[in-house]
Amino acid sequence: MNVKLPKIVIRMSQLMIYAFVICYSVSMVLANETIGQRKHLNEIEVVLTQDHNDLIALIQVIEETNQFGFSYTRKDIRSKPIHIKSGSWTMEQLLNELSVQAGLSFRRINEDITVKVMDHGTEIPLVDEELSAQVSVSGTITDENGEPLPGATIQEKETTIGTITDSEGRFSLNASSENAVLVVSFVGYEAMEVLLEGRTTLNLSMIPDIESLQEVVVVGFGTQKKENLTGAVSTVNTRDLEARPVRNVGQALQGLVPGLNITQSAGGNLNNTPSYNIRGLTTIGQGSSGSPLILIDGMQGDINTLTPQDIESISVLKDAAASSIYGSRAPFGVILITTKKGSAGKPVITYSNNFRWNSPIQQPEGMDSYTFALMINDASFNTGQGARFTQDRLDRILDHLEGRTTDALIPNPSNPTQWGYDFDPYGNTDWFDVMWKDGAPSTDHAISVRGGTSDVKYFLSASYLHQNGLLELSYDDYNRYNVIAKVEAKMTDWATIDYSGRWGRQNVDEPTWYSKAFNINRHLGRRGWPTLPVFDNNGYYWQQLGQYDFTVGMVDGGRNNEQEDWTYHQVKLTLEPIKGWKVFGQLNAQITDSFNNWYQKVLYNRDVSGNPVVILPNSSVTESSSRVNFINPNVYTEYSKSFGNHFLKVLVGSQHEYYSDRWTTVSRDGLIVSNLPVLNLTSGTDINGNPLTPSVGGTRNEWATAGYFSRINYDFGEGKYLAELNFRYDGTSRFREDKRWNLFPSFSLGWNVARENFWQPLENTVNDLKFRASYGVLGNQNTSNYYPTYVTMPVGIANGSWLVNGARTNTASAPGLISSTLGWESVESYNFGLDMGLFQNRLTASLDYFIRYTNDMIGPAPELPDILGTAVPRTNNTDLKTYGFELNVAWQDQLDNDLRYDVRLLLFDSQSEILNYPNPTGNLNQYRQGQTVGEIWGYTTIGIAQTTEEMDAHLNGLTNGGQNALGANWDAGDIMYEDANGDGKIDNGSNTEDDHGDLSIIGNSTPRYSLGLNLGADWKGFDFKAFFQGIMKRDYFQGSNYFWGVHGSIWETVAIAEHSDYFRNDPNHPKGVNLDSYYPRPAFGGSGNKNHNTQTAYLQDASYLRLKNVQLGYTIPVQLTQRAAISKFRIYVSAENILTFTKLAPMFDPETIDGGYGGNVYPLSKIYSGGVMITF
Repeated sequence: MNVKLPKIVIRMSQLMIYAFVICYSVSMVLANETIGQRKHLNEIEVVLTQDHNDLIALIQVIEETNQFGFSYTRKDIRSKPIHIKSGSWTMEQLLNELSVQAGLSFRRINEDITVKVMDHGTEIPLVDEELSAQVSVSGTITDENGEPLPGATIQEKETTIGTITDSEGRFSLNASSENAVLVVSFVGYEAMEVLLEGRTTLNLSMIPDIESLQEVVVVGFGTQKKENLTGAVSTVNTRDLEARPVRNVGQALQGLVPGLNITQSAGGNLNNTPSYNIRGLTTIGQGSSGSPLILIDGMQGDINTLTPQDIESISVLKDAAASSIYGSRAPFGVILITTKKGSAGKPVITYSNNFRWNSPIQQPEGMDSYTFALMINDASFNTGQGARFTQDRLDRILDHLEGRTTDALIPNPSNPTQWGYDFDPYGNTDWFDVMWKDGAPSTDHAISVRGGTSDVKYFLSASYLHQNGLLELSYDDYNRYNVIAKVEAKMTDWATIDYSGRWGRQNVDEPTWYSKAFNINRHLGRRGWPTLPVFDNNGYYWQQLGQYDFTVGMVDGGRNNEQEDWTYHQVKLTLEPIKGWKVFGQLNAQITDSFNNWYQKVLYNRDVSGNPVVILPNSSVTESSSRVNFINPNVYTEYSKSFGNHFLKVLVGSQHEYYSDRWTTVSRDGLIVSNLPVLNLTSGTDINGNPLTPSVGGTRNEWATAGYFSRINYDFGEGKYLAELNFRYDGTSRFREDKRWNLFPSFSLGWNVARENFWQPLENTVNDLKFRASYGVLGNQNTSNYYPTYVTMPVGIANGSWLVNGARTNTASAPGLISSTLGWESVESYNFGLDMGLFQNRLTASLDYFIRYTNDMIGPAPELPDILGTAVPRTNNTDLKTYGFELNVAWQDQLDNDLRYDVRLLLFDSQSEILNYPNPTGNLNQYRQGQTVGEIWGYTTIGIAQTTEEMDAHLNGLTNGGQNALGANWDAGDIMYEDANGDGKIDNGSNTEDDHGDLSIIGNSTPRYSLGLNLGADWKGFDFKAFFQGIMKRDYFQGSNYFWGVHGSIWETVAIAEHSDYFRNDPNHPKGVNLDSYYPRPAFGGSGNKNHNTQTAYLQDASYLRLKNVQLGYTIPVQLTQRAAISKFRIYVSAENILTFTKLAPMFDPETIDGGYGGNVYPLSKIYSGGVMITF
């Protein structure tokens, strides 16, 4: 169990349960108001609306309307005859009349009335009363962090005197005496008994009650108690998201839920968002999506459009039993996010901010220009070519490097009016420093207000985030705006209507060339040579004459502006005609509009005299826009009933979805005014006035689903035996009509052994022990057009090979075929779980083992003869198995010095196996049956040959062809590969599983043992958090020039300091001999790439452990802040991504190695921040 899960309930109770507590406590509020005026019996009016002949029924009426509590023995009074007429009575008159008619005595002490049978001969009527002197008591009730607890109950023990705290945690009541005992209670906290001892002011701090906590977890179309869950569901403590200096919620969620894998392989680019996965590899089907369904307040949405301050709770549904209620949209899990809502009481305003400084987390060090030039020459010699950097060029480079010259360019000997290029420049530029800033500021602000009455509650929120990017050569920035409005109105006692609206906008502004010539990360090859200067000798930005060089383009090549607006509307009607039966009608609507303005300007270099020279003659403007519409009506009903030890809940409903998107793009050349990128300010010509044809394009897509669902929950013995049964009947427009509908069932069971009578001797040690098991099947409709529903003919516009009336004709080609057997991709899931609580839940643990089969995925089409005349249709011919475990262990405690601390460890692991795939030859470059996904096949490295003689000896031992299959001209400094199969040669055979030559499985790229470690402590207003996240096992091989430096063409050479550690055996080399080098000798093309085969020596250990966040805060005592009408004032400092432990090569970030060009991406950020959180 998550150690911080109770705090979710605490926060939820402040916002959601508060309204319930108020309704439940109305009687005590009325009692307090009445008792504050404590009247005598002859001053209290009782109105009876009907005659009464039943004494017990009459007493109950009096208790309900006048806040008195009667004490009596039922058998003594149930047969007493009475006849009391309707009308207005004083309490004294009524009790006297009852005394006479029934022969009873009544003794009142404050709000308690004792009833006894009078002895014979006692004078009647007999009514007595005694009123005690009252004491006025007031104060505040707060949580363990000093935050007010609205809706906490304060009641005098053994009386009906009571009240509840207001929205700021304040209360006031009149106790019966100065020695009265007050009982303070609140959902999720230990009840407190306080003896007044003459005090009139109480300021109390409550302690979370882990043992008695009944945590409520959001599940599909409803909620359940955590203790009654039988599926695989995890929740997030939203306090772990607070004050995290991240751009989106997804980044903050990383490592907080076992089995929820969040990757940032695209790096820290401002318009990139993380990708989400639940429980490992989900599908390899062509055109299939394995991402989880993300629902915000029950509606499909983008988690990255939210701000953490607006989130009330997050639940992650992992297995088919938990997510099956959502059908074919959720075969691989669901992330349910509930935003905050209104609560009864005076307005509560919360404001928070965060000011931060972002700096690159992984910044390679560039190679100096002299070492680079020597490396290029060495690679040329090793390729059998001459030196590219002649001695005079080397001398100029060294003079500039050592400060004897400041210029970095010479005129081109062949064209003296222009600067020399390629090997002529002699600067010393670290292009990583040029491209990326040392740091950039960012800030965000959020404000919310909630409040309302018992009938109408509201929540309003607004937030703004501005983040400056890390680009140094140009600039990039990001802005996001969010607004939320929620209203809940109780129309009648049985009808409630809710409205929720969200609007947001994000803007990204970046250089055009960031996405054009950029992949800039790739072009840090030739275009990032350290010999190339940023400025020419006259101080102008300079780049080589090729249009794919980036300096001038980044600075003045145009801008790319992206804007996205999202609007969500949700209306929900809840009816409760009778107790236990609810009917829900819900309509969700979403509109997402995107607009992109991308323009490219004519680029100019400068010649030796400073005159402009065109290097890119065409300018253009491209504008694109899109709109996404999504409509989702849901109607469902729920009935729950308890009878004896049994509890039954039944849910039945229907869900419909309609999605459509439309995209349009227009591009036109000839930008007339360079800084006004508008389509009607373009000429449609190039720089010389030649007409160019505009480009126009567009698409439209739509799909729809319908589903009917039911869920039955059964509970026997208050959580002892649990069962859940789900059915989902789904249809989707993605499939052919005869394959469109399918039924998907699931069930789960639970047994809480700790509820058994035989467990009582152990309950103080192991107070919770629940076994869970589930099974379910779901379909996957998240597919692309590999599921055609109609035979279509590809159409070409004006692409015919002949002319008609002087114009090329439109064409249509042979239609494709559709497989008659094409159907659903299905997901079959098994889950076995164990939940434990020990030592009154100070130690909690959850363990899950799962198996998931993804069946009938779309794989490669079977091979058929060419005479078919069209593409072979794809079929459902691929199956996958994924299995693994999740572990969540937590410990929390409080010491005698009031120090509270907690430790939580999360661990997840999964592996995947291909069960079926159409690869009859077993080709190693494709999936194949029996394969463990992520296998890395490679050669076993003996080492780098130190001498020519050592290499010759190695090759002489390979009598059947040596290493010729991998390359030629083997010499000192080259790799010696092991003849693993002993056939006298080094090769990969047929590159199949049965004939793989000297290849073997040397590693696996699947991330294994995902780890999250949370540490927390609170003491006297101070709070501390630390969060580690990592991957404990992963192999990685990178074959790009970003790793090797010299790889492939000379023009793709990358110059990072680590690349200088290459083999050198020339004693006269300026950099000296380096026989114990990491890299083999450099060479261009095949001469060098022969050393770069996948192999054991350069297999990387990509495991890592990163300190994702550390935070220190202080909450000022409420006694000091309440004078300024502030109920909570917290100030904090935080640091993100500040420490990483890894053995990975230093040019790589372990979180982004799968992205960019060879693992080179926009860097993630190391962030230092601070801010405040204030509640009024």
